[in-house]
Amino acid sequence: MKFAEELEFGHEDRKGIYQYVERHGAVDPDETQESLRIDPGGFRHHVAILKRDGRIEEVDGRLQVALEAGAEEEYVTDDLEFHIRPARQEDLAGIVGAIRQVAEEKTYIVAESVADEIDHQEALLRHNELESRMFFVATVESEVVGWVHLNAPELDKLSHTAELTVGVLEDYRGHGIGSHLLERGLEWAGSNSYEKVYQSVPSSNEDAIAFLEHHGWETEAVREDHYKLNGHYVDEVMMAVEL
Repeated sequence: MKFAEELEFGHEDRKGIYQYVERHGAVDPDETQESLRIDPGGFRHHVAILKRDGRIEEVDGRLQVALEAGAEEEYVTDDLEFHIRPARQEDLAGIVGAIRQVAEEKTYIVAESVADEIDHQEALLRHNELESRMFFVATVESEVVGWVHLNAPELDKLSHTAELTVGVLEDYRGHGIGSHLLERGLEWAGSNSYEKVYQSVPSSNEDAIAFLEHHGWETEAVREDHYKLNGHYVDEVMMAVEL
């Protein structure tokens, strides 16, 4: 299912099932049917149609939002093997932990707010009338060590843009993981008709700015003294890349 698609379901019960799944991240079918008070036969029918139309999918016996995001990719360097794949609901705790660890460096304010949001909502992927949210993760031995996140408002005037965050745990930097995550995120954004991807970082995060510039990003604006970190005012650097 493309993010840009308008959400139409053809039946109120079908819409209710989708909204319940989207809001909760991953759900047990029986518990969902009981919670929504839809007769079992009708529930099975609507779930079958939602699966047919690519709205939801069943993974390990639980229903979740289905998003077209490609397959898992394997990378091997001289001393490290890692994988990059679309995130799953069960990755939520690992992603929150990775973002919080990176955010402890006090150099990635936007990512810290993303961690707070998904931890509070307890739903990783979103696609509704107001916003869409997608994650890819980098894993080593099945553990999350990095992420790339895209968030887009479902508003006509902004539907061509998406905000991105990307990060890698300090112990796993220097292996190209961040570059592969960024490439995967931008590839997905381009395939879903986004024209520009942007993000903002404090000017004190010189490594992030250099990383993005190396990958073709440009500074669009600077907001002076926008952040206050450890008692010091720091500029916000607003960067973007055209797809």
